[in-house]
Amino acid sequence: MLKLDLNIDDRKGLNIVAVGGGTGLATLLSGLKAYVGGHPDSAATIRDLSAIVAVTDDGGSSGRLRDELQMPPPGDIRNCMVALSEDSHLLSRLFQYRFEGDGDLGGHSFGNLFLAALSEVTGDFAEAVRLSSEILASKGHIFPATMADVRVAARLVNGEVVRGETNVSRVGPRIERLFLEPDDCSPLPQVIEAINRADVITIGPGSLYTSLLPPLLVNSVADLMAGSPAVKIFICNLMTQPGETEGMSARRHLEIVRGYAKDLNFDYVLVNDRPISPLQQERYMQDGAEQIGVHGSLDSVNIEGAKVVHCDLLDTGEKVRHDPAKLARAVLSCVPERKMTESAAD
Repeated sequence: MLKLDLNIDDRKGLNIVAVGGGTGLATLLSGLKAYVGGHPDSAATIRDLSAIVAVTDDGGSSGRLRDELQMPPPGDIRNCMVALSEDSHLLSRLFQYRFEGDGDLGGHSFGNLFLAALSEVTGDFAEAVRLSSEILASKGHIFPATMADVRVAARLVNGEVVRGETNVSRVGPRIERLFLEPDDCSPLPQVIEAINRADVITIGPGSLYTSLLPPLLVNSVADLMAGSPAVKIFICNLMTQPGETEGMSARRHLEIVRGYAKDLNFDYVLVNDRPISPLQQERYMQDGAEQIGVHGSLDSVNIEGAKVVHCDLLDTGEKVRHDPAKLARAVLSCVPERKMTESAAD
């Protein structure tokens, strides 16, 4: 079991960069935001919290807005904004509100439409994200991984090429190589600056091929992370995902990430060690999903040179989810005292 020792004199705090997409990244951000500017029950402090978010989504409301307005998909970014919001009530509920019905508005979330409108007004999606974050009083910065109109694609072991995030998420075990189209997309300057200033970089949790790898495939992002002296943490998923990572162990997840970012060496791998309930296990098995990292499947001390950290990361409730507070504490516990001291002395 992981022992948390955060009683460190940290006057200024850490710069943390979290990479990914989907609900996993939002869960992590909602836990970490409690430490921005100081935490009443901990000496650990986050000075600056930044999210680098995948922009390859092509389904649902995001996909419709992307095709109709030629804008980056707003869904994952909206989730991150709400997760970082200080106002967890009315405004957050408003941004997450999804219209019902079969008309043109049906299926769209208000937050997505708000970002689309503000992008049209400002002429700049990144600026629309920044202004929306201000409205929500976000305790962090949210950056699209790239502003290019980028799509994810995969070459399968039989030579077939599958395009689009929705399709790629169904063929994971048969993927020979994942790539972006166009493949010459570049990161925002703010993304480069955030990585260069980072004390801690996290990747995960999230869908392996459709949330975690796409930001790493943006030109220079993986190289910048590899060259950073930051503490690098890979957060393993709780469950396998049917069609995308079925049958994959925690080790295999990390091996695949390293296959696309060969020089990116992680210091720690966070793995949940609390078994889900028998009822949850039965329910998820019906969909072809199984728990990762428990029942003796990860007895090794290291994976790909990274120290494996076992801890209870499980939330309560019917759905198997990471607990935001547990996840944040686990991430911060991996930061060596040396790194905390260096950050405080900046």
